[in-house]
Parts: sequence; C-alpha cells; structure tokens
Amino acid sequence: MSHRRPQSRRTFIQSLASASLILPGMLHEMMAETVSPAHAASDNPLAPRAPMFPAKAKRVIFLYMSGGVSHVDTFDPKPKLTTAHRQLYQQDFLKASPWKFNRYAKCSTEVSELFPHVGGMMDDICVIRSMKNDIPNHIQAVMQIHGGSTVDARPSIGSWMSYGLGTVNQELPSYIVLAPEIPYGGASCWDSSFLPAYHQGIRVIPGQEAIPNMTRQSSLDIQEMDLGLINFFNQRNLAEHDGDKTLAARIKTFETAAGMQKEAPDVFDITKESDATLALYGITRDTKKGFGWQCLMARRLAERGVRFVELIDTGSDKYNNWDSHLDIKMHATQARKVDQPIAGLLKDLKSRGMLEDTLVVWTTEFGRKPGDGSPDEAGRTHWSKVYSSWLAGAGVKGGITYGASDDYGYDIAENPCDIHDFHATILALMGLDHKKLTYRHAGRDYRLTDVSGHIIKDIMT
Repeated sequence: MSHRRPQSRRTFIQSLASASLILPGMLHEMMAETVSPAHAASDNPLAPRAPMFPAKAKRVIFLYMSGGVSHVDTFDPKPKLTTAHRQLYQQDFLKASPWKFNRYAKCSTEVSELFPHVGGMMDDICVIRSMKNDIPNHIQAVMQIHGGSTVDARPSIGSWMSYGLGTVNQELPSYIVLAPEIPYGGASCWDSSFLPAYHQGIRVIPGQEAIPNMTRQSSLDIQEMDLGLINFFNQRNLAEHDGDKTLAARIKTFETAAGMQKEAPDVFDITKESDATLALYGITRDTKKGFGWQCLMARRLAERGVRFVELIDTGSDKYNNWDSHLDIKMHATQARKVDQPIAGLLKDLKSRGMLEDTLVVWTTEFGRKPGDGSPDEAGRTHWSKVYSSWLAGAGVKGGITYGASDDYGYDIAENPCDIHDFHATILALMGLDHKKLTYRHAGRDYRLTDVSGHIIKDIMT
C-alpha cells in the first residue's frame, strides 16, 4: 500500500508552475509570500488587543431571556404587593406573586422559588433591581438591550467587544450566539451593523448539526494548499481595491470559517466531559440541545478564547417564552429550563478558576407590570419603567443588590440604571472606556452608549 506524502505549499506552487498553470511573475510573488507573509499578525483585525485600562474580565457570557421576565416574580421580592393583592393602585388592581421568596445563599439577597439553583449562587451575584428601558415593545426593547438604540439596529454589544478587544483564538469567531430560535428583533440582536462584518455574531443552532458544513470535504493538507492559493489571489485583489472594507471583511470571514473546521468539531464534542460536570448542567453525554447544552457550550467556547458568547433561551413565540400575557404561571415552565443550567455554569466556571476573569451577564428586555386593569387577569403585561438584571464574576461584587424599585415594583425608588449605564458598566469591567470606544460612520463617531451612560462603580470590586 502506498502512502501519499503531504505536500508543502511551496511544493504545491512549484508543481503548478511546472504544469504551466501559473505565470512566472506570479510564481515569484507566490514563492516570496511563502517566506514573508504579506499580512503579519499585527494587521489582523481580530488579533487580541490590550484593554484601555487594567480589568479583571477577559471574556463575557451573556444570558438573554427572551420575552420579558417579571422582576416581582423572580429577583425583586415585594411583600407589600402580596398583602395588597387585588387592591387598587394607579388605576390597577395589584397582583401578588404566586411564588414565595427565600434566601438560598449566605448573603441576604432573596430570590423567588422559581430560581432555587441560581438563588444558591447569590453570594457570587450582584442583582440590579433598578433597570429601565425606553420602550415597552419587544423589538425596540430587544434592539436596545443588545445595541443601545430603539430607533434602528446598531452594532450589538458583542460586536463592540470584538471590535475593541479582538479575540484570543483565531480559529473561532470572536462572537458566538447560541440560539435555538430567532428572537424578537431577528438577527439584529447579533448584527455588526456598520462595524466590519467579521465582528458579527455567528449563530449556532443547538441540534444534531449545530454548524452546517463543519466537516472538511478533503484532507487537511490539500485544503490548506487550496486556501493558501485562494488567499494569494484574494490579497492581490484587495491590494488593487485598497480601502474596500466589504472585500476585506469577506476575506476575514472565510478565513475564520476555515479555522472553525479545525477547532469546532472538538468544541462541540462533549463526550469527554465528566459525569459530574454533565450533572451540573442537568444533561447527558448525548445531549445536543436545550439550555443545559447551551450553558456547557458557553464554558467550552469561553475557555478556548472566544471573547463574547451569548445564550438566547427561546424565540419570539409568546407561548414558549417569558412573555406571559395569558398567565404569569407560565414563568414556571421557562424557569425550570434555565435555573439549574445557569447555576451549573456559574459553579463550573468557579471550580475551574474561570469566574475570576469571566463576566456573566443575565438580562431580559423588560419586566412585567405588577398590576392590571382587571382584578381577574392571570397574566402580566410589559413593563419597562423598572425591572431586574444581574452580573456575576470578574470585577463584580457578589452577594449584593444595587438600586431598588418602589413598594409595589412599579417605579424606580433609588439608583436608576438605564441601558446605557448597563452597557457602560459591562464595557468598563472588560477594560473599555465606553466614551472612547467609537467607530466613524456616516460622518460621525458612534459608540454603544450613544451620548449617555454612566459606569456603576458601586457594584465593581
């Protein structure tokens, strides 16, 4: 049996020349490139860059709950709402939470019985109980929590993070989104908008084939020679069209796709994870979807150098997400899907020493109204004047709450935190100044926080 000896790129080019498939002048350029690559690592737009100032966080795992999670039923206990059940307040009949609140950790933070597992991790979590956004409509609110604007789709926070810091692993995208369904707002949630396309989030769909065409169609050495030749012509074309950002973005996107074929098969193979680790997330060795799988993938991607990983639990189907208009008790189904996996993720990161430099963000687009015009209404409608989100990990004070809503959860009582403040704080925890992280577009400098935003220093270590 004969064994084919792998060819080097130089040998491959020489064989093309001997067959008169390339011109002598072009051969000289290609041979020179094999010795001195035209594009050094410093020219790589996704090369890892130092933060603007020292920071503990090196990466972000962004947990987004689609549909609008009720704050008064999860992370913001309201005993007076319970005692005033069905009483009139601001022309509404108040509605008590059907769930009790308890302390599950050493700290004093109370969490509803919907989240006992996450509640047990409150010593590592800072709950912000004074979040607010501008518009209580799904699409606009989702655009705002991701890109900072309700008017149009701007670059998402993950794209800004990629733009500001690059990524450690060049074989994987800098920004990956694990989403079983399309959320409100569609792909604008992870779009790079006017930022170069290689900063866009890459959506992974949990299931049998998370990433299509992940398996190479030819051997590695043949593929690398093919890609090397393609890259040579791409770079020649780019040199003739200097400043063509679209062309440069496409080239970098194809390079990342090729790298994923090397790295991704291992990332998405959980068969070597220990039984104890799988049990943390509530999954088995053959699991390929579900929020437990998404959380485990987030850890595996984060430890391999992906800068920003977003997990979206559901889509825009109001019967299958947190948009509990019909009956607030629908929250129970959603909480069961995510509670143990989220706590498992935090425990796993902590046991590996990764929580020290990983920022975990949990949020939704808005809360839900504590009362209704009808005393018999079973559900809760949208409410953007106040709701809850939380942060954990690198640079965050654990075991505390920040801000507060009023006695019934209708309005902010102290320390308001709007979306721009939230984004500014996340960027700061990653070592980025939200006022200096800008991109020139259409004649003006844009930033994630627009012309607003204050860093919430009280929650930072």
